[in-house]
Amino acid sequence: MPMLQRRGHTVVGCDTNFFSNCLYLTEEPSCENIEIDVRDLSAKELQGFEGLIHLAALSNDPLGNFDPELTYQINQQASEQLAINAQKADIRRFLFASSCSNYGASDGGLLDENAEFNPQTAYGRSKCGAETSICNLANNVFEPCSLRAGTVYGLAPRIRFDLVVNNLVAHAIANGKVLLKSDGKAWRPLVHVSDVARAYAAALEAPKNHVSGEAFNVGRTEENYQIIDIAQMVADAIPDCQIVHNKDAISDKRDYKVSCDKITKQLSGYKPQWTVATGIQELADAFSSEIVLESEFEGPRFNRLAHLRQQIDDGKLNSRLRPTKLVGNPIN
Repeated sequence: MPMLQRRGHTVVGCDTNFFSNCLYLTEEPSCENIEIDVRDLSAKELQGFEGLIHLAALSNDPLGNFDPELTYQINQQASEQLAINAQKADIRRFLFASSCSNYGASDGGLLDENAEFNPQTAYGRSKCGAETSICNLANNVFEPCSLRAGTVYGLAPRIRFDLVVNNLVAHAIANGKVLLKSDGKAWRPLVHVSDVARAYAAALEAPKNHVSGEAFNVGRTEENYQIIDIAQMVADAIPDCQIVHNKDAISDKRDYKVSCDKITKQLSGYKPQWTVATGIQELADAFSSEIVLESEFEGPRFNRLAHLRQQIDDGKLNSRLRPTKLVGNPIN
């Protein structure tokens, strides 16, 4: 949002605000926000906008596994309907937050945007289905584009600690241990959150023939790593910490490397600035000055799934992630 504002765009947000209190750092001045669930957005609310950046979803594999059917309804069905409603509202540019999770598992070679989908999770399947349907809507006046981000890391006001680089650095600072939750052999493409934002800004502003109906892997081709190598980078960057394996660590069937050559060639405005090494240092500096405890970054304050579970347990949300209506006598 602040990046788009600095580039001269007028930005309006749309969010359920489930995570409004999950702040780690002070936010920059915000923008107008429409508080509504993506499942409820109609063409009426979309009138008057030129472009739409669709980020709303159950945002990773643990959340997807929490309720696969709900993941399908929110991530795929609601996304498909949102694109249809955007067409009705005469929105021109529609950017969909897809994912490199679409590739799922591969034979070890670099995968470009023409590679076959092989999703391994409910989250990945929902992204594949939505991306396919949305891109099929491309025509002379509607310009959908899918951005398949790698695994994101980096500092942000509502930082997610359930992402591998962020989580490894947090454990290293908090406990002196780089905690691996898998055997570490799987490959991942990594990308900094601000470089993801740069990709959206570039795709929003690019000529129609560069983006309409297209998909882009978002990141840098040279930033594919095995998880164990990321752990070693963290251990090398942070003094007096050691790599340890979770006693229940298993192999991860999600294993893929991607090529990001297309986005750097086709979107001239996309200029990534971060590497995993510089991102680790950014996180280590932040966590050392604004200390966060394991009970917070693995618990409901900052872990997205734990936060939603707590909202359900406290009766604020139902199992469909809808706000509950409190019934009872008024307080005098």
